[in-house]
Amino acid sequence: MGEAANDTVRLLWDRPTRPTRGPKPALSLERIAAAGVEVADAEGLGAVSMQKVAGLLDFTKMSLYRYVPGKAELVALMVESAVGEPPAAPDAPDWREQLTAWARHLADAFARHPWLLDATLGPRVPGPNELAWLERAVAALDGHGLTGAERMDAAVLLSGHVRSIAVQARATGPDGSPEAQLLAAFGTVVHRHADRFPAVAAAMADPDPEGRDQAMDFGLARILDGLAALIGRRTNRGTEA
Repeated sequence: MGEAANDTVRLLWDRPTRPTRGPKPALSLERIAAAGVEVADAEGLGAVSMQKVAGLLDFTKMSLYRYVPGKAELVALMVESAVGEPPAAPDAPDWREQLTAWARHLADAFARHPWLLDATLGPRVPGPNELAWLERAVAALDGHGLTGAERMDAAVLLSGHVRSIAVQARATGPDGSPEAQLLAAFGTVVHRHADRFPAVAAAMADPDPEGRDQAMDFGLARILDGLAALIGRRTNRGTEA
């Protein structure tokens, strides 16, 4: 683990407690993270800098370095702040209800903070909140005949589906319709060449308005259907897939 990763671990997992004596610290990691989130929400992740965050807090850039070593660690704190704690597990739900609520809350987090899509790419050190999200999804599948690897993969699969829909939503804007923009982008071309692409043309011509822009719910339901089928086989016939 590199020095930068060590710094991130210390900030996320070993936060110093506030001293009971002496002067109160001028800043806190919570305030710094909140300021970074404010910048990213308004201008995107690329606009975040130590200088801009320090200015928003009415401090100098150098004073900010007393708390956060650099931008990478700042972004890690921002992710932890923005993602927040996962939704509380209902009292007595089945696993499908738990994962449905989990996925929709994750989608809401991406909608509130679209820059999270960029900040959570690639291998990195997760914070307690982010790891708690994974814990909640994996725990929902405990005791249903799946292996540990399968429970982890199921959480990754659900997260990937939510992310893909969030990427589309970010591209279309808050008032846009991904499917409507898709039709506008190449609907005319498909119509003119329907003989070459008959299946696509027929699907795009489907008049059912209730089927439009339902990719999030449709994909979520199909993933959960697949897990239900696997769980059914495991619980009914031992551990055979």
